[in-house]
Amino acid sequence: MAKSLIQFRDAVGTRGVALLDDEGSAHVVPGVATTLELALRALAAGQSLAAAAERALADAAGQAGVGEAIDLASVTLLAPIDHPDTAHLLLTGTGLTHLGSAEGRDKMHRAINDAAQQTDSMKMFLMGVEGGQPTDGQVGAQPEWFYKGDGMSLIAPGAPLPSPDFALDAGEEPELAGIYLIDQDGTPVRLGYALANEFSDHVTECGNYLWLAHSKLRPAALGPELLLGDLPEHVEGTSRIVRDGETIWEKPFLSGAANMSHSFANLEHHHFKYAGFRRPGDVHVHFFGTATLSFSDEVRTRQGDVFEIEAAPFRLPVRNPIGAAPALAVTVRVI
Repeated sequence: MAKSLIQFRDAVGTRGVALLDDEGSAHVVPGVATTLELALRALAAGQSLAAAAERALADAAGQAGVGEAIDLASVTLLAPIDHPDTAHLLLTGTGLTHLGSAEGRDKMHRAINDAAQQTDSMKMFLMGVEGGQPTDGQVGAQPEWFYKGDGMSLIAPGAPLPSPDFALDAGEEPELAGIYLIDQDGTPVRLGYALANEFSDHVTECGNYLWLAHSKLRPAALGPELLLGDLPEHVEGTSRIVRDGETIWEKPFLSGAANMSHSFANLEHHHFKYAGFRRPGDVHVHFFGTATLSFSDEVRTRQGDVFEIEAAPFRLPVRNPIGAAPALAVTVRVI
């Protein structure tokens, strides 16, 4: 059965972790305040994260499966992973990874002077279709890769996504994200998956493909759940935009291995092959891409619009309004 971990803060400000079972019941995991703390305990004991949570519950209650129940509506839900030092949590991602994902991106980047020209986006997409799912022991095609920021860029459930004053667009990207902890020997360990909104600036990106790096340096939001274990092969969800209480755009999206041109293993290999991403103790949130964007349907968002993303087997959605970061004039001081 699908199990998830939830991080929360109670009314007096105390942090905790809860195990959400397949029926939607949440039970506080005793003895730990954060998912990271529980993950470190699981690694030390040679257990899975789910087993470590269930062991803590059983030890506290005297019998398996019983623990202090918690009403999630009575607490503040936090991102399902964080790090006490935000510099040691990295947000990164890959694009053009899903079957059908080239259409929207190619539309954005197609050369004006030659409608028949195959863009770099389409070339990279086809590389993934042809070589993104290698057989065991082989290395597949490299995906598009981007950096979003560190833990300061991770936005809590329900909190506004602050769009910079210089941004040309504030667009959603409904995705799955892998959550990882680097073990003391430098081995990446996947803790689970989260439902995510990989917030991006698509107007900047389509202005020039070389501005992709700029367009991705934006905050991102995760849903409250860290889904433990394996994902279904087929994940189907809905992405929508709500303005003044009314849905102005809604569309289904597909993810999971059955709907991707790259395997998860191939995407993970091409991220963690770099030694700088295997630093013991670091946490990684890696976005796996999408094929569905409201921008491709010529939707233009504005401050106050609310993004809602939901998909089974996740029980809780990603829901965040668009906010605005204050304007800031940056000057360089010389000493």
